[in-house]
Amino acid sequence: MRIIGTAGHVDHGKSTLVAALTGTDPDRLKEEKAREMTIDLGFASLNLPNGESLGIIDVPGHRDFIGNMLSGIGGIDAVMLIIAADEGVSAQTREHLAILDLLDIKKGFIVLTKTDLVSDPEWLDLVEMEAEKVVANTSLQGAKVLRVSAVSGEGLPELLEALQELLQDLPPKADLNRARLPVDRVFSLTGFGTIVTGTLLDGSFAIGDEVLCIPEGKSGRIRGLQNHKHKLQKISPGHRTAMNINGLDKDDINRGDVIIKPGTYTVSNRLDAHFRLIPDASKALKHNTEVKLFIGSSETPARLRLLGVEKLNQGESAFIQLKLESPLISARGDHYVLRLPSPAETIGGGIVIDPHPARFYRRFDDANLARMQELLAGNDSELFIQALRSLGIATGNELVQKSGLAEEKVQALLKELLAEDRLFILREAATLAKTRLTLKENWQDLHDRALEIIMEFHQQFPLKAGVTREGLRASLKLKQDIFDLVLDHLQDQGIVILMGHLVKHKDHTVTFSDAQEKQIAPLLARFNAQPYTPPDRNESLTIIDETLLEGLIGSGRLIHISEQILLLPETLKEMQAWVADTIKSKGSLTMAEFRDNYQSSRKYAQAILEYMDSMGFTIRKGDIRTLRIVQ
Repeated sequence: MRIIGTAGHVDHGKSTLVAALTGTDPDRLKEEKAREMTIDLGFASLNLPNGESLGIIDVPGHRDFIGNMLSGIGGIDAVMLIIAADEGVSAQTREHLAILDLLDIKKGFIVLTKTDLVSDPEWLDLVEMEAEKVVANTSLQGAKVLRVSAVSGEGLPELLEALQELLQDLPPKADLNRARLPVDRVFSLTGFGTIVTGTLLDGSFAIGDEVLCIPEGKSGRIRGLQNHKHKLQKISPGHRTAMNINGLDKDDINRGDVIIKPGTYTVSNRLDAHFRLIPDASKALKHNTEVKLFIGSSETPARLRLLGVEKLNQGESAFIQLKLESPLISARGDHYVLRLPSPAETIGGGIVIDPHPARFYRRFDDANLARMQELLAGNDSELFIQALRSLGIATGNELVQKSGLAEEKVQALLKELLAEDRLFILREAATLAKTRLTLKENWQDLHDRALEIIMEFHQQFPLKAGVTREGLRASLKLKQDIFDLVLDHLQDQGIVILMGHLVKHKDHTVTFSDAQEKQIAPLLARFNAQPYTPPDRNESLTIIDETLLEGLIGSGRLIHISEQILLLPETLKEMQAWVADTIKSKGSLTMAEFRDNYQSSRKYAQAILEYMDSMGFTIRKGDIRTLRIVQ
């Protein structure tokens, strides 16, 4: 089912026309009935002569309710711009038309209503000429003009026929497999619970799906789905949707929230966009102007940063960055509208080109402006590259979200760019969600920086075995999961060697000068003299300094068993052999048996046996140990 919206000045007959076409009065509120004026969004459906169904969103025409109009108009496929034949084009006709133009709604009609109130044919011709003139140079330029009377029924058959033809010309709704339902209404029904409505912009939902309400992130599960009172098991993009959700209360959801599936979108506090200041704006636009952003069904205060220009004159365009007062969800290619908060005025709008900018940019950064121009141009390969360059290292799903491209397109581009040797895969997987990749140039830079950090560490601390994993990760400024992947690749390439919590270059060895050998000799003599109860770390540091002790550990001449306990490697090897022989002959080993055999303290026995456990040599079960590795 496709969606058509109304637009136009207050009291020009929008709701009356919808009622005449559908038999449903879209004004549902008591206040609307009392004031005989649409205040909030109204909804109806229509069966066309050929049996196709059409959803209708009726919007308020009064200037005080532009926010309500904007919360519903963004999801429509086409529009009926309503102009009363007895009044002609009015103030809100122009503002609504400007909004339709900013949202790039190209399909629709101009409908002259209340023709029964006009007896002069020449007047009707003049109103029609005025309507054609006002839509010139907008997205509705050349739209067909239809004359109707909701009271007499004149022109309604022709309007139905035109709507039927319009549906045949509409392209199929894009489905990028990222379900997103901007909420334009929320209520509860006894026996059902929480119900939200909206126009499904992308993807599909099915009964039983887990969903999140963004930006709060509270979760629920779909209990029921309807489209204009028709129960459905699954609903697809472009449909008016009523969704019954378990696990979410009415108070958990507000108009402007978005219902999504987990893992498909993330919120952002800023947006990069292309913006056009409408010719009828009351003044030029300055940098850092406070605005209200209308996108989807949401209304969000924001501050507008002009990029590349000092100010923007009426009718001009520029790139902007919006700093949002509260986070929201958007996607590349989403259309939006901006209004001034006071005095209230629609000033312009455009399209989102990056829903997750990495940072705030310098206003006159030529490289960034060139990047934004490429994003605006929309070349798929460039969008993919720009998105990945911005993300650094990303999952396939993150690329889909950042670029705004369909999953299938991202999959195809991934193969294409891999064949061109422009990508580096850190983790290959069957699904985009688990695939991790980066640009080849980024991988080379990461590779070079990691080696530079390691080699500088070796140069600065030649007696240390290597830099700590955490120290290297912090220097590279990587998240833990990404750092682990990078380290795995460096190890697989034979560039680094991993030693527990340390990382060293493959060519690094710890060597001592003759003078240093003389300094460490007394300590090593102590270890050889009492191998089973040698000096602990604190005692060792009374004989040599910490640098030399770290050098002994780094070179493998001493083994760091625990925080305090050190052993000669040959002593550990001897102990392992005895432990293995004892367990093979007796079936198990206790700490007391180990301690008695080596006449060591409990401190040494416990540390050594726990070290054997940690290296996978033995396994502890209560107070006994068995071999983990069959000898």
